[in-house]
This record gives sequence, structure tokens and C-alpha cells, in this order.
Amino acid sequence: MPEISIRGFTIYQGLLPVEEQSVILDAVRDIVRAAPLFRPKTAQGKQMSVQMTSAGQYGWISDRAGYRYENHHPSGIAWPHIPQSVLKIWNRVSGVCREPECCLVNFYDQDAKMGLHQDKDEADFSWPVVSVSIGDEALFRMGNKTRGGKTQSIWLRSGDVVVMGGDARLCYHGVDRVRFKSSTLLQNGGRINLTLRVVN
Repeated sequence: MPEISIRGFTIYQGLLPVEEQSVILDAVRDIVRAAPLFRPKTAQGKQMSVQMTSAGQYGWISDRAGYRYENHHPSGIAWPHIPQSVLKIWNRVSGVCREPECCLVNFYDQDAKMGLHQDKDEADFSWPVVSVSIGDEALFRMGNKTRGGKTQSIWLRSGDVVVMGGDARLCYHGVDRVRFKSSTLLQNGGRINLTLRVVN
């Protein structure tokens, strides 16, 4: 299992074998059945290209009121619990004894991307963010703690796990594009990204 570090981002390449990826995919489907995917809007009213939902005590929300965590889905239902198969990954790589309070689920179709951004809606930035890639490959871009400057990119593949902690915790990062149907895990193609966070 190769482990590399780029700008403080720790990338575990191929951490999850195919069998474990399939178990996680089934768990994600359970989450989506309980709390359906939705396409949020930015605070400026622009619709995002990714679809998302969440599991855990909190879910991440974006709309005209801004970016924030809420304890319920936009429909009003409670978020489902974070699956044990996903918590197992956090416990394996996060290096902390506290469990995450949110598992944000992002679904990327062939046209989806995510602009450079910081994860900064949490109360305490000393806790890491753990990112899990399932399905199609994605070009992941890593920047700096402030906007601008040089960036570095790497293709994340299904089963890769990224830990954003320490110096990388508040670095800008994003997904430039998805290599559609580069994986056979999702029958119709697409990428699922799970990000585990401590909220409070």
C-alpha cells in the first residue's frame, strides 16, 4: 500500500481492496435511500455540479443562507448513522481517538467538478478530514492556505484515501475532472467521495 505526502496531504494509494470498496458502496446506497442525493446551491445562488447527502449527527448544507452543518436533511428527515465500514477507515488512518460527526457523500457524474475550496465550517481545525474515493478516477488538485500560487495534482483512484491534517488541514483543494467510466465499480459510471469530519 503506497503512502505518499504532497503539501502535507497524506495519500494512501489503493488502501481499500475491491471487496471492501463494494461493501462501502452498498453502505452508501443505504445512506442515499435514507437521505436522497440533492444538488445544492452556493451562497451566491449558483447550482453545484456535484450531488450530495450526508450521514452522521450532522450533514453539510449549502444554500442562499450560506455554508453550514445541519442535523437534518433538506427534506427535514434525520441523517442516517455513519456505517461501521466507513468508520473503520477513519479509525485506521485518522490518528485520533474521536469519531467523526459527519460523513459527507459527494457524487460526481461525468461533468461534475469541485472548485478549489477550504474545509472551514468546523469548530476546531485540529481534527483531520479523511477523504475516501470510490468509483471513477478524479484529478485532485492541492493548493495553499491562501488563494493563488502554484498547485499540484494527482489522479485519485477507487480505493484511495486522503488524510488532510496538520499543515494541509486548511489548504485549498478541489477536483478538476472525473475520468468517466475509468472504474467498473459503479455500473453507470461516476465517482463517490466520502469525507469524514469532526464538526464541533
